[in-house]
Amino acid sequence: MTDAELAQVANEVRKGVLVGTHAAKSGHPGGSLSAADILTYLYFEEMNVDPADPHKADRDRFVLSKGHAAPGLYSTLAQRGYFPVEDLETLRHIGSHLQGHPNMNDTPGVDMSTGSLGQGVSAAVGMALAAKHWGDTYRVYCLLGDGEIEEGQVWEAAMFAGNHQLDNLVLIVDHNGLQIDGTIEEVNSAMPIADKFRAFKFHVIELADGNDIAQIRAAFDEARGVKDAPVCIVAETVKGKGVSFMENQVGWHGKAPNDEQYEQAMAELSKEA
Repeated sequence: MTDAELAQVANEVRKGVLVGTHAAKSGHPGGSLSAADILTYLYFEEMNVDPADPHKADRDRFVLSKGHAAPGLYSTLAQRGYFPVEDLETLRHIGSHLQGHPNMNDTPGVDMSTGSLGQGVSAAVGMALAAKHWGDTYRVYCLLGDGEIEEGQVWEAAMFAGNHQLDNLVLIVDHNGLQIDGTIEEVNSAMPIADKFRAFKFHVIELADGNDIAQIRAAFDEARGVKDAPVCIVAETVKGKGVSFMENQVGWHGKAPNDEQYEQAMAELSKEA
């Protein structure tokens, strides 16, 4: 797909985030919107996946370590054809396969159940190690939040990945600068992020605009060429990207839009179509 086509898909993914959180009257739109372009690129361009065969053995794996951004993942999976887009309206409803955090047992396309912050990266490292052990060719991608990397388990997993040269592993840090209680600087800054991952023997790619498809493409193209080291892409993004009143507003980390806000947000995204 062209960059313009992928940007259009990402716009539809953002609409799906709003549909789901509005229908649920809860959820996490801010970090889902910031990651929409990266999720779109992964599922429509980068990863070897097949919606008709979600469990195929040689598929690339994806772990949403920042599991609260499930609305973004679900909307991407729906656009990719894993399940009907209409299912997004059932987000967090009793009996729905789209719950508040990803569940690998219920949701087609979800490779790992996540939600407790910091743990998803360990699962991703385990998947990458398993591929190396068995001689499999699949790659493993894992999306983390910049607030999430305050968790110590992230760095234990990173130390292991670097020491074992897991060059089939790509971590992406959604660096939007905001977490549930404020800015990362106010809460517990993990800066400098890039230097920390380099110290753990990662090849680091600093992505100046993680909401720009062309730059995302260049970052993942570079990642594919790296040998004998895991990769970390540190992507500068905008929390709430695409909706004017949500952008860079910490209050939209975990709050659903009301009817009026939903209409305004959808109108803004429709203008982008």
